[in-house]
Amino acid sequence: MNSLSSDERLPLYQRLRDQLAEQIANNRWPAGTAIPTEAALAAEYGLSIGTVRKAIDQLVSESLLERQQGRGTFVRRPQFLSSLFRFFRFQDADGVRQVPESRILSNEALTAPREVSQALALEPDAQVIRLLRLRLLSGQPLLVEEIWLPLEPFAAILAHDLNAQGPLLYPIYESLCGQVIAAADETLTAEAVSEVHARLLRVEAGSPVVVIERLARNYAGQPLEWRRSWGHARHFRYSVEIR
Repeated sequence: MNSLSSDERLPLYQRLRDQLAEQIANNRWPAGTAIPTEAALAAEYGLSIGTVRKAIDQLVSESLLERQQGRGTFVRRPQFLSSLFRFFRFQDADGVRQVPESRILSNEALTAPREVSQALALEPDAQVIRLLRLRLLSGQPLLVEEIWLPLEPFAAILAHDLNAQGPLLYPIYESLCGQVIAAADETLTAEAVSEVHARLLRVEAGSPVVVIERLARNYAGQPLEWRRSWGHARHFRYSVEIR
């Protein structure tokens, strides 16, 4: 029988919640797979099913787990592609939604700039990986992205041609490095584009661009990726339903 290792002053359901979240972060149950039943977990930890259910309810409310009717409770795999379509209009001439092509322009290790080490909660002058990526639609550049990763957990990507791995980075992080992105915070701003990014986007320097800043974390809440995406203002859209 397993014991709970967190603060004994906390309620049992909270201690179990912390234990399960730690095990999810440590990949005991990979993203998209089912966790044991409530009865099995109750037996494993010597707790009542009601306590187990309350802990799982909390993890469901935090979007770490999801219940699937008739199938069980699964480790949730977030879908981040919708973020692009929430802010930008990517479609062909017939109005059909298109997934932009991904092109990695550079993949290098270097010393973290101050704002990067702060964003990723790293020591000053820590080693990081910087990816420069261009997103295109029908050969036309739409987004340019700077993506920063801590070196140690992501070192494996330095030895691979990421352009041969597919258009989405998060499956690459998982397959090559064993790192799963579970959640992210995004902020949206606008600014005048720099000369470097203007050349990549094929616009005049100083033109208006929309900037999406994303801080992505694993299941334990540890920052794994900080990125900035600069996109053509003419493709920008924002919609929200207010009730």
